[in-house]
Amino acid sequence: MKAVEYGKENKDVILLLHGGGLSWWNYKGVAELLSGRFHIVIPILDGHPGSDAPFTSIESNAKEIISYIDENFGSRVLLIGGLSLGGQVLLEILSRRCDICGYAIIESALAIPMKITAALIKPVYSICYPLIKQRWFAKLQFKALHIKDELFEDYYKDTSDISRRNMTSFLTANSGYQIKDTLRDCKAKALVLVGGKERRIMKRSAKQVAGIIPGAQSEVLKNYYHGDLSINHPEEYAEKLLQLINT
Repeated sequence: MKAVEYGKENKDVILLLHGGGLSWWNYKGVAELLSGRFHIVIPILDGHPGSDAPFTSIESNAKEIISYIDENFGSRVLLIGGLSLGGQVLLEILSRRCDICGYAIIESALAIPMKITAALIKPVYSICYPLIKQRWFAKLQFKALHIKDELFEDYYKDTSDISRRNMTSFLTANSGYQIKDTLRDCKAKALVLVGGKERRIMKRSAKQVAGIIPGAQSEVLKNYYHGDLSINHPEEYAEKLLQLINT
């Protein structure tokens, strides 16, 4: 597994798992803010540009990251954060290893399967995939995602480099993921976040996750879209992270 690291000289390790179709730059601003105090590790999820393996499943990616933590950080890190697909990978990690981290930040993670959407992804993307490599189409998508302008070139480069197979695989997995009952055993102090302008199913998902993880905090971020916090407001994300650790 490949990862981008900041603050390697620091002892306390924080892992941040980026969203689907994005990459390490999802957390670039956060990493720069926290690198003076923490060792920030941003794994590149399977099937994304820069990764060393195709995407197969959320479960396999979670297993890979657990092994990475075991081999490099003595089986435990201070905190793991995850956005969207990365948030689902985080939920799977917490389901498999209840004490792998002291703290967890789960942002905009779908926890309620969307079976019809999952079934439609492959045929739809078979038709529209060629458009993804077109700059004008990428700009439309980028605008719809409400990502700050300065990240467009990173977004365009990485989405253009994702294969059709990987794109359909992780989007299908994202739409169909179902949380495991073993998440109830999670020992991490968790913060569950969702944007106030996200779809109802995302808010229901956040409520469900917060209800399963013992003692989890939950917050609806007023006027924020999907992934808005970690991507566009790194200062606020870093502040919430520090508050979670210090309370």
